[in-house]
Amino acid sequence: MTGERILGLAPPAFWALAAVYCVLVAASFATLWLERGRPASLPASELRQRVRSWWLMVGLFTLVVLAGRLAAIVAIGLVIFLALKEYLSLIPTRRVERATLLWVYLTIPIQLTFAYHENYELFIVFVPVWAYLFITMALVLRGETQGFLRSVGMISWGLMMTVFALSHLGFLLVAGDRVIPVAGGAGLLFFLLFMTQANDVAQYVWGRSLGRRKILPTVSPNKTWEGFLGGLVTTTVLAAIAGPLLTPMPIAWSAAAGAMLAIAGFLGDVTMSALKRDLGVKDTSAMIPGHGGVLDRLDSLTFAAPVFTHAYRFFFFP
Repeated sequence: MTGERILGLAPPAFWALAAVYCVLVAASFATLWLERGRPASLPASELRQRVRSWWLMVGLFTLVVLAGRLAAIVAIGLVIFLALKEYLSLIPTRRVERATLLWVYLTIPIQLTFAYHENYELFIVFVPVWAYLFITMALVLRGETQGFLRSVGMISWGLMMTVFALSHLGFLLVAGDRVIPVAGGAGLLFFLLFMTQANDVAQYVWGRSLGRRKILPTVSPNKTWEGFLGGLVTTTVLAAIAGPLLTPMPIAWSAAAGAMLAIAGFLGDVTMSALKRDLGVKDTSAMIPGHGGVLDRLDSLTFAAPVFTHAYRFFFFP
């Protein structure tokens, strides 16, 4: 990738990030206006907590991207570690399974090493093939047959939804620098993250404003057709505008990518909702005020990141 950079970022990525900060400033002022007259002695409202958390998350994203490729991969690894840790803390584990968890955590640096070196062949098979077989073998060698199938399924599912799915963020960032002349891997990663998170917000706003007909009342009672379709249209329009600036995709392809991210993000969201309902918890943790846990914030990306990465790679990678 060539061309003059601004603070280490390609100009489209820099200006896109600047636009997000403008939105956060506007959201902060809007929160102050909505809460005018609220006694200072009361705890911060959920809206104010959410805006503060967004400031923190965008700030960390900025620092990571500016720090360079290796720092970004390390930061993504930390996020995956927190997501995996949350998942493993939620599911009921026995002594025989806990002895295997060290191997589960070790898959994170190995998987991200393949991403860092753009080794797609190993990146794509390591978790679903090698890690799966190794962990199955480790459980077998423990000699405990009671609940064996449950253990393999539970650990493998968590491994796929956290380590494998979220490691696509690192692969997209690194590989994008090599093949994208527009805004580099940072621009491509920004497009994925911004569209997925914008879809979450749009679905929430449209659902609260117009939502009447529920989609999956037994899984996620607050999800409505109006919210889903409103988010789909909003994300498609935003992607059509941002895609040509941040990626090599023309308007039509960008709009299609936005629609795909909206659908995949919704499926990731309700899948994690099904997990939480099965386990009888509301949030995966209380780490991010106003948002819940890391998995609550990244649930949409567990579907959106791999779906977008492989679709993009199929059509646009040389």
